[in-house]
Amino acid sequence: MLDHRINTFLLLCKVMNFRKTAELLGITQPAVTQQIRSLENQYGRKLFEYENRRLKKTEAAAVLEQYARAMKLQEQDLLEKLENNPIHSLRVGATKTIGDYYLKDDIHRYLQSPDNALTLLVDNTEHLLRLLEENKLDFAVVEGFFDKTLFDNILLRREPFVGICRKDHPFAAREVTMEELLKETIIHREDGSGTRAILEQELRGYNESLQRFQRHICISSFNVILDLVKQGFGVSFVYNILADSDPALAKFAIRGETVVREFNIVYLKYANPGEKICRFFGPQLQAGT
Repeated sequence: MLDHRINTFLLLCKVMNFRKTAELLGITQPAVTQQIRSLENQYGRKLFEYENRRLKKTEAAAVLEQYARAMKLQEQDLLEKLENNPIHSLRVGATKTIGDYYLKDDIHRYLQSPDNALTLLVDNTEHLLRLLEENKLDFAVVEGFFDKTLFDNILLRREPFVGICRKDHPFAAREVTMEELLKETIIHREDGSGTRAILEQELRGYNESLQRFQRHICISSFNVILDLVKQGFGVSFVYNILADSDPALAKFAIRGETVVREFNIVYLKYANPGEKICRFFGPQLQAGT
């Protein structure tokens, strides 16, 4: 079983407060301090320090935290195997484009086996990455940016990122200038979503931002975004797989720009989810390839 000191260490990393850690564990604050000092003695490295009265993790603590989270996930896998349950259960996260428009065939294939069970959470990139860190997902499939010092990944697909408008819009099947684009109402996802982060990155390349548009509308649902675009309330930017999902939509591009982004299978660094990834996607994909 995982060393109880590691569980204490991980909780302290999360709440960054000795007193609160002790309260959550139901032990005394000196006991928490003793466990952390024991780990520091074992590894010969300082794990926490105070700066301006604020508790901070050292570089050694950041490394240990990554390994410890992976160890905790592997312990969960071990306990599942020891139960000898014939049902294989996966906890998979997916961003909205991928979960709603790309994974359908993989889900169908995986669930054809009566021995497979699935929990699929569709949410924005930021939330999914946080759940990975908390060991609440086995892996996630995201199209947004992620920290490669914290997570490993397998490239799943490269997908064009395109503008969409209604069929009779002046932008339909055209390349447009940034000046033309900024005169439009832009409909975009919420903060924390992968598609919004990519759109904002592209705008920064022109020294522009969402606030520079004539009007901007923030919607967390792709179905609502597509409906608003089709009704002529504005334009948006989505992945090509989503743009092609509705014949009432037309596509456009920013002049001189070809934007292609990655769909990645993302998992905790130092974890080993290859078996689970292969079970879901098939043997052609495995961690570390």
